Amino acid sequence: MVFPFSCMHRAGRSGLLELIAYSKREAMIMTRSMTAFARQSQIHQSCELTWELRSVNSRYLELHFKLPEAFRSLEPLLRDVLKNRFARGKIECALRYQAEEGTDQLELNQALVSQLIVLSKQLNDQLDTSHPISPLELMKWPGALQAQTLNIEALSQAALAAFHLAVDELESARAREGAQLALLIQNRIDDIRLILEKVKQKLPDLLAAQSLQLGSRLESFKEQLDPSRLEQEIVILAQKADVAEELDRLETHLQEVERVLGVEEASGRRLDFLMQELNREANTLASKSIATLTTHYAVDLKVLIEQMREQVQNIE
Repeated sequence: MVFPFSCMHRAGRSGLLELIAYSKREAMIMTRSMTAFARQSQIHQSCELTWELRSVNSRYLELHFKLPEAFRSLEPLLRDVLKNRFARGKIECALRYQAEEGTDQLELNQALVSQLIVLSKQLNDQLDTSHPISPLELMKWPGALQAQTLNIEALSQAALAAFHLAVDELESARAREGAQLALLIQNRIDDIRLILEKVKQKLPDLLAAQSLQLGSRLESFKEQLDPSRLEQEIVILAQKADVAEELDRLETHLQEVERVLGVEEASGRRLDFLMQELNREANTLASKSIATLTTHYAVDLKVLIEQMREQVQNIE
């Protein structure tokens, strides 16, 4: 396959390197992955509140919550927090709480115990005896001991505060992985440009060889064919081998990928579309191949594009 570069208008090498370096820096800042994990714990009222947030790939924003019954009322607030921070991804949020180790979970029912003590004194006075009630007997009385009362409203506020911290951690984790994904994609873009540069260098020799081969094959039929028709056929063959437009679009798509990697918004869907367009141009280049070497280059392009597409599936 021959890739004519006659119609391509490309920036100078130094300008291109500057653009690539800029794109890498911006991509590392802006691009976010959909895969991440976050965990935050907070102790309040002798209870440990623990959030675990897991985020994986999804075409849309899917939110799932596993909350203790006492904290169900928080779910609408939690959903609003996540909707304001993320655009895509399946996010699972689980909250669990337990008493801090070594903390007593029982407390005295002070009102009932005080009433029992008063009644015990009254009975002793009436019977003219002195048999004070023992603490053990008091604790055995039904209702004298009760589970420690938790302030659910205060716990809910503490849980909400811990949730915000967990979301911050999740967003940071998605950003870190997104930076790595952007770097991997940029590396593939660099490799694609190197392939195109190699094709450009070999293009004149490939075109000359094709012309010579075509001329020798047609020489034997020259007297049998109308000269004007022969010229038309040669022009048609040359046009079929000319993929300048495909190369222009390929370079344009690469530049758009670099631009989208640096935008401050969810870009995964647009990048996925661009991967489809890049693959279409690579297929066209392969179909117009007129040499084994350029066929290999076309295959290399498709492999690199597929690698980018796989990485793009993880981007928000």
